[in-house]
Amino acid sequence: MVEKAASNSEVFKAFLKDVQLDQVLWALQDKASEDWVVLDSINFEKTDVMPLWSTEILAKQHCSDEWKNYSPVAISIADWFEFWLEDLNSDGVIVGIDWPEDGECLELELDTFTQGLAEIEKLK
Repeated sequence: MVEKAASNSEVFKAFLKDVQLDQVLWALQDKASEDWVVLDSINFEKTDVMPLWSTEILAKQHCSDEWKNYSPVAISIADWFEFWLEDLNSDGVIVGIDWPEDGECLELELDTFTQGLAEIEKLK
């Protein structure tokens, strides 16, 4: 199963390790409209993906060109569970982990991603 392999990937493990310390992940939000960056998946047809980063520095690197009006915004793991999970799940959105500037991004379904977050939240 592809999803199981993805959840054990080095990229995902590194992401979780970075997020564990501060219990925060990062997304990009437009300063004026308050919209969040959500894109078409490169791996799954007719699927939206929300890029998430493990650090503010990684997220900020993407605030140029088409995303120049966006800023990194912290999302606590607690807020992820309380506010984000249900909305993204109902919209069928998946997540992209530490979205690279070039190359392929690891995309995970919400249940796999959230299970990883639940495991590191227990360790705080």
